[in-house]
Amino acid sequence: MAEKSYEEEHPTRAFGWAARDQSGVLSPFKFSRRSTGEKDVRFKVLYCGICHSDLHMAKNEWGTSMYPLVPGHEIVGEVTEVGSKVEKFKVGDKVGVGCMVGSCHSCDSCNSDLENYCPKMILTYSTKYHDGTTTYGGYSDSMVTDEHFVVRIPDNLPLDAAAPLLCAGITVYSPLRFFNLDKPGMHVGVVGLGGLGHVAVKFAKAMGVKVTVISTSPKKKQEALEHLGADSFLVSRDQDEMQAAMGTMDGVIDTVSAMHPILPLISLLKTQGKLVLVGAPEKPLELPVFPLIMGRKIVGGSCIGGMKETQEMIDFAAKNNITADIEVISMDYVNTAMERLLKTDVRYRFVIDIGNTMKI
Repeated sequence: MAEKSYEEEHPTRAFGWAARDQSGVLSPFKFSRRSTGEKDVRFKVLYCGICHSDLHMAKNEWGTSMYPLVPGHEIVGEVTEVGSKVEKFKVGDKVGVGCMVGSCHSCDSCNSDLENYCPKMILTYSTKYHDGTTTYGGYSDSMVTDEHFVVRIPDNLPLDAAAPLLCAGITVYSPLRFFNLDKPGMHVGVVGLGGLGHVAVKFAKAMGVKVTVISTSPKKKQEALEHLGADSFLVSRDQDEMQAAMGTMDGVIDTVSAMHPILPLISLLKTQGKLVLVGAPEKPLELPVFPLIMGRKIVGGSCIGGMKETQEMIDFAAKNNITADIEVISMDYVNTAMERLLKTDVRYRFVIDIGNTMKI
């Protein structure tokens, strides 16, 4: 398909950066967005966070990528137009879109405000929309999305540092709430101090929870304790430290996507403790059953959150002044940022300044 036809697929011209193949290299791309439907919100994209899944998808590492692929699902901006039946938003509002832009609205999950578990959930990019066209993400100048999947960004949250909350934030907020690891005085471990982990520490602390960061890297100790406000720090490779902390935690949120053993993490749990996985290693982890049985322990998983909970999370973040720690970059730096992300050379989230640096 010639690029010209991407511009003509829908009535409204759009511009972004796309990967064309498994090299994952991004370059300028002209395409189109649908006209504003009666329940749609159209907005000018101002900032978009770079999630690790953008890198996986650009390189087709999960085998589901559709090219050309415009990544980005931590998208914030300002409303420029609303459809005739839109009730929650008006022109000028600050809004965001996270990982999904559609669902069936009729299954048990959708009826329980858990659109994120709908079998027909439509992802923000590289999936087919209801009309059969491909979805394109936030590395672009504009978005148009059904109002149900749009989040209001409170005035006191800076847009650039709020963007990563739409994926990283909800991914750790939701399991803290659902698995009841949000009660003051509880003790929760956070494994991995990256894009997800650093936000998990902030949310858990704001909930009144005692937080221990668990990392392979001793050099992150000062950062965890002094900058992020964690209560303690464990080096996961230090047998003595891990031994001393056995049986002390009500829950552990594991944000690590690399292969790693989970037996040491299960050992940290109290009786009836919960280990919740939110990182997605590409190969299956080994699950030791005996320690689960002997402590009535649970290993669970969690994936982003529904729209009601995502709004709740953003409002909670605004009330408690929680933002992501970010490095703002220009659009033309994106390929370098992806290379740095691969080496985990970022504290802790890249955010693209789309509004000021996206040039046609």
